[in-house]
Amino acid sequence: MKIRELHPTEIPPMDLLLEADPSKTKIASYLRHGSSFIAEIENHISGIYVLLPTSSDIAEVINISVREADQGKGIGKKLIQHAIEQARAQSYAYLEVGTGNSSIDQIAFYQKCGFRMATIDHDFFLRHYDEPIFENGIQCRDMVRFHYKL
Repeated sequence: MKIRELHPTEIPPMDLLLEADPSKTKIASYLRHGSSFIAEIENHISGIYVLLPTSSDIAEVINISVREADQGKGIGKKLIQHAIEQARAQSYAYLEVGTGNSSIDQIAFYQKCGFRMATIDHDFFLRHYDEPIFENGIQCRDMVRFHYKL
């Protein structure tokens, strides 16, 4: 597997991006301002993440997704490790990631990768998404933010 930056002329894998964020408008916005990195196995895109600067000392993994068929193989962890290396190389102090209160597996995943819970943005998903989002039988209302000190 190799991880490489998506060239600006390449079409990003929208199916993967939509797995992590149901808003095409929001995805289009952060694709314009962030850097996209893809994980490839034998020329097959198995995962993606988007790294977005949010302040002078913080970069955020704004979207990360691994194809369902490729999950459980450590690809997500390698993408996070790559994001940490990219943020560190760009001299950020923190790498941030946010996920929904209903994203139980993702909450565990980020903690296993060394992230610490930092803040909760109450009603984030109610303010920023037109349609309600449900995962694990729970309405996604709040954004749980995690930080990784670089």
